Amino acid sequence: QVQFVESGGGLVQPGGSLRLSCVVFGLPFSTVPMSWYRQAPGNDERELVGGLTADEYGKNYADSVNGRFTISRDNNKNTLYLQMNSLRPDATAVYYCNQGFWRAEMVDSWGQGTQVTVSS
Repeated sequence: QVQFVESGGGLVQPGGSLRLSCVVFGLPFSTVPMSWYRQAPGNDERELVGGLTADEYGKNYADSVNGRFTISRDNNKNTLYLQMNSLRPDATAVYYCNQGFWRAEMVDSWGQGTQVTVSS
């Protein structure tokens, strides 16, 4: 059974940083691309934040986060990371990870997500 367990969210002031983690169970993690998504308050859909190939050579980021957010992974720990710097209030959302590079491939297996709130 595939399971995604996100953590690391919290309340941060504008301009601050957070590092999110996602531990993955039930997938051949080291061989699959992974991505981060977020769902902002009042939005019905999750938007892609960015994706990362299994070998970390390929990355993509949403325009709104490019240059401020960095995706990485530790294949030995089955863990995906999202380093978020220079946070802005528009980053307030619940953040999720999933398998895939441009879109989520395990749409029936979303985790609980981790809440990020950027506010002064």
